[in-house]
Parts: sequence; C-alpha cells; structure tokens
Amino acid sequence: MDERIIVTDDDPIILKKAWKSLTDSGMKVVALKSGEQLLEYMAEKGSPELILLDIRMPGMDGYETLMKLREREEGGQMTPVIFLTGDEDEDTEIRGLMLGAMDFIRKPFIPEVLALRVRHAVELTRLQNDLAGEVEKKTRENEELFLQVVSSLADAIDAKDAYTKGHSGRVAAYSKEIARRCGYNETGQDNIYMMGLLHDVGKIGVPDSIINKTDRLTDEEFLKIKQHPVIGGRILENIQKMPELASGAKWHHERFDGRGYPEGLKGEEIPEAARIIAVADAYDAMTSNRSYRALLSQEKVRGEIEKGMGTQFDPRFARVMLEMIDEDKDYTMRDCTCKKAPV
Repeated sequence: MDERIIVTDDDPIILKKAWKSLTDSGMKVVALKSGEQLLEYMAEKGSPELILLDIRMPGMDGYETLMKLREREEGGQMTPVIFLTGDEDEDTEIRGLMLGAMDFIRKPFIPEVLALRVRHAVELTRLQNDLAGEVEKKTRENEELFLQVVSSLADAIDAKDAYTKGHSGRVAAYSKEIARRCGYNETGQDNIYMMGLLHDVGKIGVPDSIINKTDRLTDEEFLKIKQHPVIGGRILENIQKMPELASGAKWHHERFDGRGYPEGLKGEEIPEAARIIAVADAYDAMTSNRSYRALLSQEKVRGEIEKGMGTQFDPRFARVMLEMIDEDKDYTMRDCTCKKAPV
C-alpha cells in the first residue's frame, strides 16, 4: 500500500519520529512544520489520505488550520484529520471533534502504535468511501429502474387511446420545461416530469370504449371519464418513494377559478405541480389529433391558452406556455417525443 500521509508539527523531533514510524510501515509521508505550509501544500498537491495535525503551533494553530481546511473542502469529500496533542483535558478533545477531527493521538506516542492507528484510520476511511460510492451507485440504479417502470406504465396508459400515443411523455416534457423556466431546481424538474408521465394513470380504470368513442359522450360516460383523476390519485398515493405523484394525477383537471374536478379546488388550493401539468396537458390535447377532432392550429391553441388565463389556468404558468408557443415558430414543439428525463 502507498498511502500519502501529511504530518504537520512544529517540533522537529516529533516530525522525524512520526515520519520514520510511518515510512517504515510502507506509507508515503510528507512532513510540514506549520498550518500555513499544510494549506499551501494541499492547494498545490491536493488532498492526502490522512493528516496528522499538531494542535499547539505558533502562528496558525491546529484548530484554525482545520477550520480553514474544512472551509476549502465545503461541498466536497473531507480529508480525515487526527490531532496530535500533549493535552489531557476534555475541552481539547471536545473542541477538536466539533471541528471535525477524526481522532486524537497523545504525545509522546509509541511509533508502532502510531503506525497501526494511522493504518486503521486510512482503511476505515476507504471502507466508508467505498460504502458511500456503492450506496450512490445503487440509488442511481434504483432511480433509473423506477423511471423505466414509470415510462412503461405511461406507455400502457397511452395505448388505451389510439389517438394519444406519446401523450404522457409530451405532457411530462412540457411540464418539466415550464418548471425549469419558473426556477425549479433539477430535482424539482425531474419530479414534475415523473408526475407528468403518470398524470393520466387513472384512465386504467376507464373502459376503452369510452376513451375511444368518436361520438358525443353521454352524461353517464362523462362521469366515468371524470373519475380518472380520483382513480389515479388512489393508485399513486401508496408510492412511498414519491408521495407527491398522487397530487399530479388527482388534481390536474382542477381549474384556477374553482370550476374543475374532482374537488373544485380554486387558485393556490390546487397543488402547484398540478397547475403546471394542467397547462401542459391542455396544450398537448389541443395540438394532437383526437378521436373527436383534428389538431388545432397554433394560433387557435395560443388563443385558447390566453383565454384560459385566470379561469382554467394559473396565469403564471399559462404565460410561460405562451412564451414557449411564441418561440416555436415552426410549430414543431407538438412533435416532442421525449420518453425519458435526464437522471
């Protein structure tokens, strides 16, 4: 093994003793005399596997050195630090641990014990880093699997309607873009995307004959159609990984003026994600061929979105959709076939 260890101590005897103990154990050791030298060295050479750091040093002591080191490492992987100290009081240990020290080694130390403790600390850190990496890998794999399952389910939903192939994927893509333009972070955008994919999951409980009917629906048939948000909410509310999925399915047919369904929620009573999906869903419905009509012209679509501001749609998200429409000079946004969100 060829660990790179930095020993920082203003006492040349301690430095020499530590250097010999660790190099005799097969470690690569850098000996430095001050906290200032340590920070300069790391700025140039990068982080070692472990730092042995004296507390009592002239100029910048060990506490201040560790604080400055942690400030530089903020958001990144922290280098393990073991304090070297001749102090026996509890306050020294408490302060050091609160600053992020891994352990303490008392001076004067036994060379063989020093080498063993440093070796064990390095191995423990490696195991922790390996475990963290494995957990992150498994988390990514699970997220990708979850997205694949959701995408497959969305395809199954769309397959019930001969005229709406790709509808859920397009609504998801439009919803994510609206969220991005409204300042959502990447996680928020991906959550909106997932909710968009599953917003129509409740149609699983609606007969195909009603979904694909070309004639005017009867009142009874329309009542069955209006049940799909409730059904969708029930299906999704038990997904513990993303409990918010249910709100997108359940409330995307609510209207900003309170005249929607299934509960007649009004304004900000409607979850924000559902208000976003409502605009995206309406846009895709108007720009797709349906069993009862052909797609509408872009001018007509724009007019309907604009007319629905404050009544059917949240004005904030409707304005964003109007921006997207105005940027779509060739009327090609409706051909979006996005099936997968970046993960």
